Amino acid sequence: MSKRGGFPGGMGGFGGMNINQLMKEAKKMQADMEKSQEQLSAKEFEATAGGGAITAKVSGDKMLKSISIKPDVVDPDDVEMLQDLILTCVNEALRKVDAAQAAELGKYNIPGLM
Repeated sequence: MSKRGGFPGGMGGFGGMNINQLMKEAKKMQADMEKSQEQLSAKEFEATAGGGAITAKVSGDKMLKSISIKPDVVDPDDVEMLQDLILTCVNEALRKVDAAQAAELGKYNIPGLM
C-alpha cells in the first residue's frame, strides 16, 4: 500500500495551523507593528556634539524638532567647524532613531522587512 503525496501532518505543514489561524496571527502582528511604529514616532531622540555645545532633537519619524547652539561656539571666523558640529549632532540623533527602530521592529523577525 502506498501513501498519498502531500505534507506530513495533514493540513499544509504549518505545524497544524489552518489558514484562518495563520491570517489572524498575521493581522495581529501587523497591528502590533503599527502600534510600535506609532510609539516610536511619538518619542524624541537627542544627541549632542562639541561637548554639549550643539544639541539636536529629532522625532521617532526622523523629523528635526530643534537645534540648540551655545553662543560661545559661534565663531564667525570658523563657520565650517560649526557646520560640522551640527551635521555630526543631527546624524547622531538620526542614528539613535534607527537603532530604536531596529530594536523595536526587529523583534518581529520577518525576512525582507528590514
